[in-house]
Amino acid sequence: MYDRIKGFRDFYPGEMAARRATIDIVEETAREYGFREIGTPALERAELWTDKSGDDIVDELYAFEDQGGRHVALTPELTPTVARMVVAKQQALSKPIKWFSTRPFWRYEQVQQGRQREFYQTNVDIFGSDAPEADAEILAWAADTLTGLGLTGEHFEFRISHRDILGGLLESYDADVDTEAAIRAVDKSDKISRVEYHDLLIGAGLTADQAAEFDDLVAAGDLEDVKEFADTERVTEAVENLQNVLAAADDFGAREYCTISLETARGLDYYTGVVFECFDSTGEVSRSIFGGGRYDDLIEGFGGQPTPAVGVAPGHATLPLLMQRAGVWPEEEVTTDYYVLQIGDTRSEAARISRDLRERGHVVETDVAGRSFGAQLNYADSINAETVVIVGEQDLENDEVTIKDMESGDQTQVPVDSFPGDLERPTFDDLE
Repeated sequence: MYDRIKGFRDFYPGEMAARRATIDIVEETAREYGFREIGTPALERAELWTDKSGDDIVDELYAFEDQGGRHVALTPELTPTVARMVVAKQQALSKPIKWFSTRPFWRYEQVQQGRQREFYQTNVDIFGSDAPEADAEILAWAADTLTGLGLTGEHFEFRISHRDILGGLLESYDADVDTEAAIRAVDKSDKISRVEYHDLLIGAGLTADQAAEFDDLVAAGDLEDVKEFADTERVTEAVENLQNVLAAADDFGAREYCTISLETARGLDYYTGVVFECFDSTGEVSRSIFGGGRYDDLIEGFGGQPTPAVGVAPGHATLPLLMQRAGVWPEEEVTTDYYVLQIGDTRSEAARISRDLRERGHVVETDVAGRSFGAQLNYADSINAETVVIVGEQDLENDEVTIKDMESGDQTQVPVDSFPGDLERPTFDDLE
């Protein structure tokens, strides 16, 4: 026996059916907003990450030297890849660029609830617009996706903030503050004790009193108090931008799901403006469901022309946790519209019926193992077949086939030449 590698998952048909139903809704909602699907490689040059984050990042990657001597890595996230793609064809692409994709990623990290070493995300991004409406559209898409999955405002909330509010507050102190380190501390604040949080802020350059004051101001989340305290152009503009995004989100139908939370920081350094995270409203799912935000400097950092950008990436490990908690996760089972059961030398007619039903877009199975009548009927039950079409030698002698409803057990005979006929989805109820 070969064991599955830790941090990598198998998905059997029942669970995969539920995942597929969920992903289909996520992607269809993206298409409704005009996002276009892209495909991206699993392997990239490791420099995409080491050039920005240093060589130590390799410890978190599945990185290796390939047979051509190139230092490569399985992609741990999509953002650098799409940045590379935008830069490669920046002049030819119509703006705004609206892309989405669903695919796996790989990170060598500690396995825990909602976090695997191989994981799947749907990335949705807008490049080329710095307008508040772009941020609001990302929020609206996320809200419509979640409600399309059967969730309501009782199940989730978007905690929204602005990186320049935090940065501006930190700059207002008369201290040599490592702003990015302090923002990373804010990002960790709900996962550690207040003492540990304050120690991180002090380590970033604040005094103990300043750390306590900053903590109180951020936790309160009052934008007017923030403007009064900092009274800088950076903070004033950030507050105005956040308010404009929320106003647009109101028009787009997403404002009711948004809560101002200045403790929402997003730890990645490339975020530049509005940031948000989605959480389970009850707190039963301990980690964020997904997050996103604005990253206006990234394309330029990869060698392109200055290009504003905003995006979000729901994960297909945490999203099921929220849906399961809310009771809207699809049934983990396979379903089949028809099973065409063969008795005797009836393959030709059974195949014709199977083809006709499949041409109508139905899921159809038939026997490919030479099994007995009872074995085929048991198999039809195991795959949740709604209707069984029995094609037997005796029935065919009478120019008939038998239609059996698997839920009730009722059955009836119909002329073989008129089945399926003009009906798009003929069942027992149509034919009795």
